[in-house]
Amino acid sequence: MKKHLTSLRAYLEELREIGDLREIDDEVSTELEAGAVIRYAVENQLPAPLFNRLAGHRPGYRILGAPGALSSLPEARWARVALSLGLEPGTHPLAIVDELAAALDAEPIPPVEITDAPCQQNVLLGDEATLDAFPVPLVHVGDAGRYLNTWGVIIVRSPDGSWTNWAITRVMAADSRTLVVMINPPQDIGKIYAMWKERGEPMPAALVQGSEPAIPFAGGMALPSGRDESGYLGGYFGEPLEVTRCRTVDLQVPASAEIVVEGHVSLDETLPEGPMGEFFGYISGQPRQRPVFHVSAITHRDDPILPVVSAGKPVEEVHTVVGPTHAAEVLRNLRGAGLPVTAAWLIPEGSCTLAAITVPREWRQWGGGIHTTTRMLTRAIANVVLRPKVGFWITRILVLDDDLDPTDLRDLAWGFATRCHPVQGQVLIEDQLFTPLHIIYTAAEMQTLSGPKMAYDCLLSPDADKRPVSTAFEQNFPEHIKRRARALWDRPGS
Repeated sequence: MKKHLTSLRAYLEELREIGDLREIDDEVSTELEAGAVIRYAVENQLPAPLFNRLAGHRPGYRILGAPGALSSLPEARWARVALSLGLEPGTHPLAIVDELAAALDAEPIPPVEITDAPCQQNVLLGDEATLDAFPVPLVHVGDAGRYLNTWGVIIVRSPDGSWTNWAITRVMAADSRTLVVMINPPQDIGKIYAMWKERGEPMPAALVQGSEPAIPFAGGMALPSGRDESGYLGGYFGEPLEVTRCRTVDLQVPASAEIVVEGHVSLDETLPEGPMGEFFGYISGQPRQRPVFHVSAITHRDDPILPVVSAGKPVEEVHTVVGPTHAAEVLRNLRGAGLPVTAAWLIPEGSCTLAAITVPREWRQWGGGIHTTTRMLTRAIANVVLRPKVGFWITRILVLDDDLDPTDLRDLAWGFATRCHPVQGQVLIEDQLFTPLHIIYTAAEMQTLSGPKMAYDCLLSPDADKRPVSTAFEQNFPEHIKRRARALWDRPGS
């Protein structure tokens, strides 16, 4: 039974309980200082910092850093992700993937609308609807400006009302009443924006900050276009999310959110946006003209909390979102194609551009023996993994035996180094789409966002007489010897 945490504050209580929250009462500046503290916490796997005093801002206005990064608990590094998704803190990441994948086939449960929502304890309209009171940070040296959205979702809906999309995308503050939104045509928000352009009306939008903790994970998923993230999460938890109606736009937003910014995205007004520190680990991109978001209202809870992510060198929240959620989509697609797959993982330490897929030793028995060689199986797996939308991220795929744990970097390095032939192990997949944030492709490839990708056949021969014997503890020794060895180590030393 999943534990549905229905607010950011309920999530903070869970972090306090497991010792993975650090309250910082010293005054901290939003000018790089908070960003530096967050980045230090992320890189050293420290507790999530909650900044209680921010220079130049009223008491009670707070920032939560690293809300979905890896945990400070050595025995439960994925605790923040697991808790956000209603699971026990020590849940293995592959079990998280399985839960997300199963929900892809669950019946969606649409949200229910309530009134008197916590997110509207304070309502700012007209000239009062400014960002001046909120601690919008400058996170990195090199960022083009202060980014309001690093861990929230922007909510938009198709003009006919049939599709509501909750998406994570960059949103920069241009001034106290104007935002600039990164909208790319291939993304779902870009598809809906194109619908409003065709209609000739500015796009209603709501930017939600500090919602219940599962929402950013749904916002970062590669759900099929036309499917609502709110319904997916309802199906995942087995109960509807609570939403409330905005004050100035015809949209519903999560009722427990900390801050909601309402407005319209212009069809013709643009301002430069970027560069920004991004999930590949670099200050990414050149300034580009992006659509302007005009603020019409701001609602917020008493003593609001703004979650902030320091995007960059792995592992941070983009990776903890994309790794499990995109792996869930990959796993579902591979199983749906009838391929013999036991696990799928997008490796966070590789900025989720590297996928690892494991198969059982008896893979030849699956699918009527269609795939007779490890190379054939590797290519078949790669062709499914690289499907849109998930495939846009991935540039390399490792196909491995399932005696290896794809979440274990030691297993991955060993498997790749000792099981993949330097030449024959490579399977080239050409003319594949990728995201514009990739830095490895040539200028010509960037023009079309299309280039080569590679799969690696790291599979041992399934034939017993050709298969090397592993020295690993789990594979090498009989069960009674392993039990004896564990018992000796479990016994207190003399």
